[in-house]
Amino acid sequence: MATILIVDDTPENLILMSNLLKDLYQVKVTNSGEKALGLVLGGTPPDLILLDIMMPGMSGYDVAQALKADPKSCDIPIIFLTAMATEESETRGLELGAADYITKPINPPIVLARVETQLKVKAAADFLRDKNEYLELEVARRTREVAAIQDVTIQAMASLAETRDNETGNHIRRTQHYVKVLAEYLKDHPRFAHFLTDQVIQLLFKSAPLHDIGKVGIPDRILLKPGRLTPEEFEIMKTHTTLGRDAIQHAEDQLGVDVDFLRYAKEIAYGHQEKWDGAGYPEGLVGDDIPISARLMAVADVYDALISRRVYKESMSHEEAVAIIRNGRGSHFDPDICEAFLACQAEFQAIAARFADTDADMVKQLQALQHIADEP
Repeated sequence: MATILIVDDTPENLILMSNLLKDLYQVKVTNSGEKALGLVLGGTPPDLILLDIMMPGMSGYDVAQALKADPKSCDIPIIFLTAMATEESETRGLELGAADYITKPINPPIVLARVETQLKVKAAADFLRDKNEYLELEVARRTREVAAIQDVTIQAMASLAETRDNETGNHIRRTQHYVKVLAEYLKDHPRFAHFLTDQVIQLLFKSAPLHDIGKVGIPDRILLKPGRLTPEEFEIMKTHTTLGRDAIQHAEDQLGVDVDFLRYAKEIAYGHQEKWDGAGYPEGLVGDDIPISARLMAVADVYDALISRRVYKESMSHEEAVAIIRNGRGSHFDPDICEAFLACQAEFQAIAARFADTDADMVKQLQALQHIADEP
């Protein structure tokens, strides 16, 4: 049953309207604008308000203005019920947001019809509002679900690569955060602002773990070799960039649609071994021809390789790694991205400490190499 609040300073009018409405609706009454605001804003709001205009203290106009200004009460329909029958007073009432305007003395059937009409309008508006809120919540839920599926897909693929590689999952996490730090630093740079939006930075963060996914296709005897690769072996190792890109492309083809985070994953997997001066692989791209995503990963990947201990090499200090990257400015690395790294090196060092390799990681590497040694 709908609730109607009647606001009028005259007791006879309150009794008259209550008797008219009480058999059809739950009725509340009050004799002042101040009390009306207290009832509406301090308790359960009514479904409709019948409001007199000429009252001591707050007029009906004042009450309507206050109710329409408050989010809790702005959608409650107001019908002015007043002896003020001028065109100006009615116009002012409607301009304040009233749904209807009835002059006294009232005609009971007309009042009942107009009250019923406004309650039906409110019910329809409430339904649409609830429906829209439900749809917004559902869209938000589906969006979170899609993001979670992306994250799970990337982590599953990255974990697959990790099972084959002698590097650790911490390498994946570190490089992922390095890329984000660089991108955040450069997002207002004139050369990168057009590309490094907040959405793209988030996609790069998601995509970065797949940079070495192609290593799953490299034979163990090469991938896990504890010493320097022969020229022939290195040529095979270099194919991991193409293998990675093609694997991701195959997954995208199976979906039948272009996916933003997979596009960046392909760029990173295929291009992160390119060098600014064209001496890299697989295509020997030069300068800005190398995708920005791949240029960011190049710095992140090299820094982490330098500071990481492996069973076949000792780790370098942070200072030694910084010096090597600085020397690679304009040859191996995009000069501006290199400068960003130098500016953010303390954050890189903090990330490296946060996701540092453990003794268990070294045991894992040794077991992988023992597996190779035991092969016939």
